[in-house]
This record gives sequence, structure tokens and C-alpha cells, in this order.
Amino acid sequence: MKKVNLLLFLAGTLLLGVSLLYSGDLDVDRKYSEELNFSIPLGKNYNYTDILVKRVVDGDTLVLESGERVRLIGIDTPEMHESAKLHRDAKRSKQDINTIQALGKESYEFTKNLVQGKRVSLEFDVDRYDKYKRLLAYVYLKDGTFVNAEIVKQGYASLLTFPPNVKYADLFEKLYQEARENKRGLWK
Repeated sequence: MKKVNLLLFLAGTLLLGVSLLYSGDLDVDRKYSEELNFSIPLGKNYNYTDILVKRVVDGDTLVLESGERVRLIGIDTPEMHESAKLHRDAKRSKQDINTIQALGKESYEFTKNLVQGKRVSLEFDVDRYDKYKRLLAYVYLKDGTFVNAEIVKQGYASLLTFPPNVKYADLFEKLYQEARENKRGLWK
């Protein structure tokens, strides 16, 4: 009986410690981890100022070395994969599905050439995640190139603004109009 009570006590103590750690009420010598420049690998604690883009999913979605998906804020590229959105876009634009997918492939290739395999930094706005649990971010290459803006500027994206993430909406609108007027990218 004493062994059972001891095991129950230890299990309860362990659960309490883990719950305090995750709730942030227990500080695990952050001073020492900062001095040594490492973090205890519990939960997500990535350096979003210098992270690798592992792959590009489509023209407006990336996968980071952490495995997280990033949805680029403020822009929307044509769908290249079968989805409900592909069919909604076809109905709304009155273009056939194959045309939309071909445009989606062009946007994907542009974004892939721009960021895949490169280190980037992320800037967040008010909402950090979308309903699909993707990070919502403005992305910058190490040379300072603003990826979201560059995709719009070169004509490979339309605008998609979801308040409260509107920090660069005016810039994107200006770049979008210029791309269309100058027949860049998909607007050729």
C-alpha cells in the first residue's frame, strides 16, 4: 500500500509541475537558458527572426524548418490543388478549373524561386494564427525583400485582407494596381 501511495504522490507531483511549467507560473531558470542561448524544448519556441523555409506549398503558403505552416498575410494566389476554394474561385471568376490551376502553378513557381531553401524572418500582425492553425505572417528575406509585397508587385497574387491584420493593406493595394496596369505576372 505504501508503494501505491508513493507512486500516486510522485505522479501527482509530476503532473502539477508540468501544468505549472506550461501555464508559465513556474520559471525554469530562464536567466540561465538565455545566457547559454538555448531553450528547453517544451512547446514551440522558435526564432522567427532567422528561420529556414523548408518548402513552398503554394503561392501563399510556406512550411518552415519547424514544420509549421505559414500563410502570407494580405495576399491570395490561385489554387493549384483540388479544393472547395478552387471551385468557388472558378465560379466567382468564371474561369475554368484548369486555367486557375495553371495560374496557381505560376504563382507557386514564383514563390518557390523567391523563398524556398532560404532563411527568412517573420513579422506578425494582430492575429497570429488562422482557423487552420497556420501562422499568419509578413515574411522578409535576409536581404530585406518583403516577400508578401514582392509577390503582389510582380503580379502573382491578388489581395485578401482579413481585419485586424491590415498593417500593409494600403501598400499591397498600390502594388496590386501597378502590377495590373503594367501587365506583370498573371496579368499579362
